[in-house]
Amino acid sequence: MLTGTKRILFLILGILTTLLGFIGIFLPLLPTTPFLLLSAYFFSHSSETLHNWLINHRLFGPIILDWRKYGIIRKKAKRISIFLIVILFGYTLIFVKVKLVIKIIVSLIGISVSTFIITRPSEVTDQGEK
Repeated sequence: MLTGTKRILFLILGILTTLLGFIGIFLPLLPTTPFLLLSAYFFSHSSETLHNWLINHRLFGPIILDWRKYGIIRKKAKRISIFLIVILFGYTLIFVKVKLVIKIIVSLIGISVSTFIITRPSEVTDQGEK
């Protein structure tokens, strides 16, 4: 646990990244999980209470712990993530009137994020990874 100014800075960064993570649930270009992983890191160095709240959160705690302990994304989380990416990015590509270059960028981001998610291990093996 840090003390003084660094502790306050990490607390503020933890709150900020948590807010961005929650906003990311609804905005397709903000990734939720990386922000929550950062939040867990910042809170682990600034606020035991907020850190415990985050890692014990009903929805986000297991995802954070799976990533931290094993570097995995469970199949259910992958399915939900890919479904939301397809729906939200698809909506943007079909219904939002923006320049073609923006649609190409959105497509590339969606494909890149989806590829990352799909290629992560989904299960824990005896060696702690898969």
